[in-house]
Amino acid sequence: MSTCHQSTSEAPVLPVVEEVSAGGLVVDAVEGKAHAAVIARRNRAGRLEWCLPKGHLELGESPAQAAVREILEETGIKGLVIRHLGTIDYWFLGEAHRVHKVVHHYLLSAQGGFLTADNDPDAEAEDAAWVPLDELRERLAYPNERRLVQVARRILDGTE
Repeated sequence: MSTCHQSTSEAPVLPVVEEVSAGGLVVDAVEGKAHAAVIARRNRAGRLEWCLPKGHLELGESPAQAAVREILEETGIKGLVIRHLGTIDYWFLGEAHRVHKVVHHYLLSAQGGFLTADNDPDAEAEDAAWVPLDELRERLAYPNERRLVQVARRILDGTE
């Protein structure tokens, strides 16, 4: 006698964790050309990738305040917000949950400081560099961040 076995169990639905971060593009004139401070950090696979500085909001912080703080912590550069560049959201899998991450990006002008990744409290930033704005699209690892550079260029050129 044969019996037909059907699986009644479905793949477990993982809980969703919502995360909000902020950061952005801090720019300064270096030798007469616009440069941006970027950081290098390891991705989940262990590869070093260049990206815009960003991090989680702390209790009571607005996204703009968090962007200023995170950029200072990860690059050593104090920035002044010029305007909002855009918001990126994406999903990824954590160990026992799915994460929906929303990142608010701002355009900031450099107001002082010294470029260093040594003050990052999370030690995620392994390096920091001033990169000419004209070369930034080739340096950044993520397409969404490269698109934000285009928006920033239009703002700085006065065409947006």
